[in-house]
Amino acid sequence: MDLNRWLWIATGLLTVVLLVSTSKMFVPREKMASLGGHAAEWVLDFSPGTLRAIGTLEILAAAGLVLPAVLDIAPVLVPVTATCVALLFVGAATMRLRRGETMTIVPDLVYLAIAAFVAWGRFGPESFTG
Repeated sequence: MDLNRWLWIATGLLTVVLLVSTSKMFVPREKMASLGGHAAEWVLDFSPGTLRAIGTLEILAAAGLVLPAVLDIAPVLVPVTATCVALLFVGAATMRLRRGETMTIVPDLVYLAIAAFVAWGRFGPESFTG
């Protein structure tokens, strides 16, 4: 399989993860914390407004990973968005480290690596502008 397909698969996976993660905008944080077990208790550290802001950024990121390339409108935004998503997961991993959640940091690091892969691929060898 060629690099372009791998990049689209990675982009699709990240988009799904980001969209699923937006549930924090609609589900009360107390309910999220009780349903998700210890790994979801982090939501209690943030105000509902902050959780809505994070969810809004995730929706924008999901759109920014796909729509510019699909619509061929400013496709350079795809790797820029992927870079921002990587930074989002740096923040998530940092928060988990500060909370001492070393076991739950793994998915954040995997998503960080995927976002970095998409950014590298779309800035470099499989750029939409090249």
